[in-house]
Amino acid sequence: MKIVLISSNTCTSPYPVYPLGMSMVAAALRSAGHEVLVLDLLHQQQADVLGIVAAEKPRLIGISIRNIDNVNLLNEKRYIPAVKELVTALREVSAAPILLGGAGYSILPERILQETGADYGIVGEGEQRIVEFAANAEAGIFPDVCCIRSETLLDGGSIRSAWYHPELMEYYSQSGSLAGIQSKRGCIHHCVYCTYPYLEGRSLRPRNPKDVVNEIEALIADFQVSQYHFTDSVFNDDEGHYRALVEEIARRNLTTPWTAFFKPGNLNPEILALMKRTGLQAAELGTDASTDTTLKRMGKSFTWADVEATNNLFHEQGIAAAHYVMFGGPGETRETVAEGIANIKALRKAPVFIFMGIRILPGTPLLHLAVQEGVIAPDHDLIEPIYYISPALEQAWLHKTLEEAFRDIRHIVFPPDAFESTIQMLKKMGNHSGPLWELLTREPVRRQRPEHKARN
Repeated sequence: MKIVLISSNTCTSPYPVYPLGMSMVAAALRSAGHEVLVLDLLHQQQADVLGIVAAEKPRLIGISIRNIDNVNLLNEKRYIPAVKELVTALREVSAAPILLGGAGYSILPERILQETGADYGIVGEGEQRIVEFAANAEAGIFPDVCCIRSETLLDGGSIRSAWYHPELMEYYSQSGSLAGIQSKRGCIHHCVYCTYPYLEGRSLRPRNPKDVVNEIEALIADFQVSQYHFTDSVFNDDEGHYRALVEEIARRNLTTPWTAFFKPGNLNPEILALMKRTGLQAAELGTDASTDTTLKRMGKSFTWADVEATNNLFHEQGIAAAHYVMFGGPGETRETVAEGIANIKALRKAPVFIFMGIRILPGTPLLHLAVQEGVIAPDHDLIEPIYYISPALEQAWLHKTLEEAFRDIRHIVFPPDAFESTIQMLKKMGNHSGPLWELLTREPVRRQRPEHKARN
C-alpha cells in the first residue's frame, strides 16, 4: 500500500531538527512491505506537498506533529492552526484517511484531533500501531475509536533504526542540523512539568549498544555525517546504560563529533575523558532551576552543587556545556530569583538560556499544583498555552529583573529566542563544527582598523 508521511514541523529555532520519529515509523512501514513517501514542510512548500499527494494518490496519509507551541511565554508561536490548515488542504486533493502522530499530538490527542479535523491518531509509540493500522486499512477495516493508544511499549531490542531519507539528510545537513540517533526510550525522573514519562514510559528501554553503533557507522558511511546527536531524554542515565554505549563507540575507534542531553551529576573525569575520546563535543544540560529550593520543588534529584561540579567537569575536559534554566517555577520567590541570578553568573564559561514561566501540560504534577494554587482553571483548554509563574511573583517584576540581570552578559541569553538574532553574527565568525552556542563563551573577533600612512 502506498503511504505518505508528512512532517508538519516548521520550527527552526535554534536549529532545524531532522524528523527522527517519522523516519522510525517509515522504517517500520517499509519493513512491513509498504511503499512510503516522506515529505517535510521545512524542506518543501505546502503547495509542493499537496501536488505530490495529488499525483501519488496514497491510500493513507500520516502527519507527524513535533510540538504544539514553542513554550516561550515572551514570544508565543502556535503550531496546531497550521496542521489544521494542512489537513483541510489535503482533503481537497485526496480522499485517503489522515492519521496524526508524534510527540506533540500525543500530549493532547483528543483535543488536537478535534481541532484539526483529521480522521485518526496514534498516541505514543507509533511503529507497531501504524503497521497494524495500515494492514487493516488495506483490507478496508478501520478502528471504532479515533485515538489509538499503545497498550504495550516496545522493548529496547525491538526499537529499530530509522530510515534516513537521502534528500532530507542533505537538506538538514546543509541547514546545520545534527543527525539524530535514539539509544533508549523512557524516563525514570519526576520533573513536575515534563511529559517524557507520559510519552515514553517510566522505565528505561535501552537498545543494544552494537545496534546503535552500527547505525552510527551507517550514517557516517552512507551520508558522510560529520556530527550526530543522541535524542534520549537523558543520556547519562542513572542505570548506567550509556557507559556500555560509549565503550562500544570507543571499541570501534569512532571519533566523529557528537552531542547529547545530560543531567547534572552521575559523571566523573574518567567517563568524560572516554566520551571526549569518542567525539563528545558538546553537552546540553537540563538544569531547569537555579537554587536548591527551586530544584527540589521542580522534582529534581540533584542540587546546585551538583550543577556546579558537573559544569566544572565538562570545562576541565574541554567539552562545551550549555544550561537551560526556567525562572518562576514552584517555590520561586524574590529571594530565590536573586540567589539564582548570582548562581548562574558564577558558572564557569557556560552558555545559559533563560526561560520565564513554565508551559503547563496535561498529565503533569505542575498542572495539579497550578489548579490548587489558582494559577489555572480546572477546565482550561490546554491547547491554548498557559504558563505557571509562582504566585509569590509578579510577572512584570520577574521580566524586568531578568532583563536587567543578564542584559550585558553575552553568554547568558534572555529571552531565549534572542539567540536566534545572534546566530547570524556567530556564523560570520568563520567555519565552526558543532552547536553555535559554544561560541558564546569565546571572545568576539575584533577587526583591526587599517593603518593610515601619515601625509607628507
